[in-house]
Amino acid sequence: MIRLVYSLVFYLAQPLIWIRLAWRARKQPEYLQHVGERYGFHSQKPPARLLWLHAVSVGETRAAEPLIKALLDEYPDHSLLLTHMTPTGRAVGAELIGKYGPRLLQAYLPYDLPDACARFLDHFTPRIGLLMETEIWPNLISTGRQCGIAMLLVNARLSAKSQHGYQRFLPLVRPALEKLSIVAAQTAADAERLTSIGARDVHITGNLKFDVTPAPEKLQLGADWRQALARPIWLAASTREGEEPFILDAFSRLDLPGALLLLVPRHPQRFNEVAAMIEERKLPFCRRSERNLPSTGTRVWLGDSMGEMPAYFAAADVALIGGTLLPFGGQNLIEAAACGCPVLVGPHTYNFAQATEDALACGAARRIADAEDAASTVKVLMTEPKTLENMRAAAAGFSQEHRGATARTIALVRKAMATTAAAPRTTD
Repeated sequence: MIRLVYSLVFYLAQPLIWIRLAWRARKQPEYLQHVGERYGFHSQKPPARLLWLHAVSVGETRAAEPLIKALLDEYPDHSLLLTHMTPTGRAVGAELIGKYGPRLLQAYLPYDLPDACARFLDHFTPRIGLLMETEIWPNLISTGRQCGIAMLLVNARLSAKSQHGYQRFLPLVRPALEKLSIVAAQTAADAERLTSIGARDVHITGNLKFDVTPAPEKLQLGADWRQALARPIWLAASTREGEEPFILDAFSRLDLPGALLLLVPRHPQRFNEVAAMIEERKLPFCRRSERNLPSTGTRVWLGDSMGEMPAYFAAADVALIGGTLLPFGGQNLIEAAACGCPVLVGPHTYNFAQATEDALACGAARRIADAEDAASTVKVLMTEPKTLENMRAAAAGFSQEHRGATARTIALVRKAMATTAAAPRTTD
């Protein structure tokens, strides 16, 4: 009954969802492409043997790459369907198709409506479904179980804040989690929180993002920038709404001759908005999309490109991780560590609490209070090359020490696959 009410509300909300799509399409027209897929309508003929992995957006798709490669290697007679919810996630997925070939397919995940989920699963008939991180969709999971598909939540994480939110809807969330075949949690704390809201057969596998290897050509690109610029470079990586004004103002007061702020907003639809902020402050700047390196008079370099974050980390002396200055919960510092970049994080890191605490403990990261504190810390670190070198070494060691989540996740996939060979459709 609870799921029926949830579905009815979701159906009634469709006009609002269409308005939201149209609103987002003002800055990203791609939101109005492939709309039929969001309701389970597909024209592409699926292969006979298919695995399915859902990665909602950019971060999850990049994190999934080691698992994608491992699945294609482990099951050479299967193709892999990669689904997303955002155009930027789909764009990153398209890059992976170019890398791994035609066995990797792509589509949008349908909205969590019973008929849309049924059309999607009836069309593709995957043997197994892997949902990345915190994608708990009651109708999708229930329909998957009815179709005899093993549904797994992998690289799963749940912050204390999200746990509190889900507890308000336990009659809806708990049955969905109970229908999952396996949950692969990032940390013991994630496992405990997921169990508290209904997850069963929970395993601790670690974070797949530690297994992502930065592309050597991107690292070399960043090293080339670093050598050519020969300036102190402070990277503000994956910044969120409201953070850039604080960072720009703190940087404008930074007494560090020749310093360059490399500013990379999290969402591409905000690139022009952030450019306007820089212009308002009359800070000389250029854009990465212009393909020219900053001149000696340039103070801010706007990183308005996709897929180049490893190059940005490789170019930087130190990186402030976005989403940590304001209560967004923080973006992940793992990619920075894998590139050997020293990290600063603000007060708000609950999305990646364990990884952050581990990085702080080993010396790969430092906690700062606000943007002004970040600027002061950057100035101090720039005068202490030995300290920066130690942080780089600690970052590389931190990244290496936590690898292995992919192998542990594949072991659980094998276990689930063994149960689906002749799984009959069930009623729910």
